[in-house]
Formats: sequence, C-alpha cells, structure tokens
Amino acid sequence: MMFRRNCLRLLSGVALLSLLGLAQAQDNYPSKPIKLVVPAAPGGAADFFARLIGPKLGEALGQPVVIENRAGASGTIAADMTAKAAGDGYTVLIGQSTSMVVAPHMYAKLNYDTQKDLTPVTLVAEIPNVLVVHPSLPANTVQELIALAKAKPGTLNYSSSGKGAPTHLAGEMFEIATGAKIVHVPYRGAGPATNALLAGEVQLMFGPAVAVMPQVRSGRVRALAVTSATRSAGAPELPTLAESGLTGFEITSWFGLFVPSSTPAAIVEKLQRETAKVLKLADVQERFAKEGAMAGGNTPAAFASFTRTEYTKFGKLIKDKGITAD
Repeated sequence: MMFRRNCLRLLSGVALLSLLGLAQAQDNYPSKPIKLVVPAAPGGAADFFARLIGPKLGEALGQPVVIENRAGASGTIAADMTAKAAGDGYTVLIGQSTSMVVAPHMYAKLNYDTQKDLTPVTLVAEIPNVLVVHPSLPANTVQELIALAKAKPGTLNYSSSGKGAPTHLAGEMFEIATGAKIVHVPYRGAGPATNALLAGEVQLMFGPAVAVMPQVRSGRVRALAVTSATRSAGAPELPTLAESGLTGFEITSWFGLFVPSSTPAAIVEKLQRETAKVLKLADVQERFAKEGAMAGGNTPAAFASFTRTEYTKFGKLIKDKGITAD
C-alpha cells in the first residue's frame, strides 16, 4: 500500500513538473526562430503576404520569422506538413482558401483534416475578384452580361487560373445565381488567364484585382463588378455582384495563419495579437491597398467561424456542380 502511494506521489510530481515546464515554455514563447510555411513558390500572393508581414512579426515577437516555401498540390503539401508538426508555435502556415476549404472537397483523400488538424489564428488578407469582360463584348453592366449569356447559352467563355481556384468557382457561382450557361476554360495561373482575355480567346474572367485592375485602367478590359461582399477600397467605383442583383454573391481569395491543432491557446492568442498589430501598420496598409487587398487581424474564434462557413459553402458548391480535381 505504501509503495502504491509513493508511486502515485511520484507520478503526480512528474505530471506537475511537466505542466510547469509547458507553462514556462508558453511564457517564454518564442525563444527561437519561427518557421512560416508558404504553400506556393516565391512570387505568388501567399508568398507576398508572408514576406511582407514576416519580418515585422519577427520584430514584434523578438525572434526571426523564416519563410519556407512548400509549393505543390494546390497548397495541400504545405498544409499537411504543418498539420503534422509539433504544436509548439514554431511552425506556422499561411494557408489560402484553395487548400483550406476547397481542396478537401475536391481530392478523394487528403492526409490531414483542415477542420480538425489545424487551428485558425487570424485572417491576414482578402483579395476580391473583379468581373471583367473583353471590350468587344456588348455588356456594360452585370445585368446586360446576364441577358447576353442567357440569349446565347454556352457561347461565352471565361478563363480561370485553374480548376478549383476562386477564379473558377466564381464562374460556377455565377451560373447558379443567374441560370446562365458560360463555359470554363482553365489556364495555369492568373497571368495566362488574364492574357487569354486580353487576346480575345475568352470573353470574360473573374480575375484577381491585382492582376486585372491595371488592364482595366489602361482600357484593355472592362470591369463590371467585384465579387466581395463590400466594395473594394482599391476600386470603390465598382459595385458588388450583390448590388448588381445577385443577392448573397460573395467569393474572395483569402490568406490566414494556421498552426497545428495541439498548439496551446496562449500561443495562438499571442500570434494573433501581434499579427493584428502588424496588419494595422501604415506601411502595411499602404502595400495592401496597392494590391487591392483587405487586411485581416480578426480573433481566432472569428477566423475559425469564417473558415467553417467557407468550408460548408464551397463543399455544397463543389458537390452540386460535380467538380473534382481530376
């Protein structure tokens, strides 16, 4: 009996020391460099945001933030790597909408569950798409485009940066919302998709603001509306699709920070708090505005709610339209 009590005391002591060690590690966080995993090659939007906020976040936390690019498979390679990392706050993913809420519904099997294996920290940025048309198309408003598409079903083509990208799914949402039939033509990236529109190979595109607004301002394409819920600060003259008669229409490309689900809440909250401060800096806000992006910084709870809503929305869209990664 005495032996058993001694064993219990010893185990209790070990457990207490472990808890104290964990608490101390959280209090001292971070005590070494943080790895910020980017699910794309250098030069893409996720990489841009990572390299913009990474150094400033490192300054705020007192430790370097090291960028690690892990491109491939629509961002799922980087997400899988982060999901399997230690939950100590030293591996952080800048996840994008494609890999976090679209890919799980398009791929037959992933080695991670975005809703269970990764904890949302905060939204970093949202980029609205812009509905643009070739100047030769006789449509100056969304309603005129809808009328034209319905009058000639299946004859209007729209380009996208690839199957499952927001530029593609916006077109699918447009079909559901309007009852019109337009034809999807995927390209390998936003650049080639934009070039196809400029060349007249396709008649319209739901393009990223950063890619298409310079072409709008030069008069090479015509902008009709933005796909975000509110007007874009970068182009406030453009109505939203919802304002143009498509009630509830909203789709953006977004980027946010995620950590392994085993990461302590105290670390998640510290990462969110410091990231939110960085996103409010004047020079960061200025760079975001130039890219047509809207800065985030919401709480972990609010970002988690947002990702769940997006996950459900795109899951239904992909199922209803029968979209697969094949």
